[in-house]
Amino acid sequence: MQKKDHKQLWMGLQNDKFDQFWAMNRKLMECSTEEGGFRYIPFRIYQTMIERPFIQKLFRPVSPEGTVHSLGDLLKEVYPAALPSDGKQKHFQVVIHGIEPLLETPLQWLSEHLSHPDNFLHICITPVPSD
Repeated sequence: MQKKDHKQLWMGLQNDKFDQFWAMNRKLMECSTEEGGFRYIPFRIYQTMIERPFIQKLFRPVSPEGTVHSLGDLLKEVYPAALPSDGKQKHFQVVIHGIEPLLETPLQWLSEHLSHPDNFLHICITPVPSD
């Protein structure tokens, strides 16, 4: 991204000028159909249970074999403790924008529809409230 593009993006966000922001952000969020989606999904997983406040990496939305990755695939690789064990009770909630999406939800879709203006997918992992 060129410096002038970065400045346009930031100034649009800072000054509540959606059209100015979106003109630049659209270039970052668009992907061609032959690519099959974004190259990487930038995400942050926030957790309150350990000393490390968040995990931030890039993750490919599609495997090298062409399989679409889901939220569950991301968690399995990056934070497997968040996933329920076979037949066991769920110990954690996975929340994005206040909702608990299905683990089968494609990452590409989540990124396109639930990313913040910084284009990161912000995921919170919290303990399941006890009854």
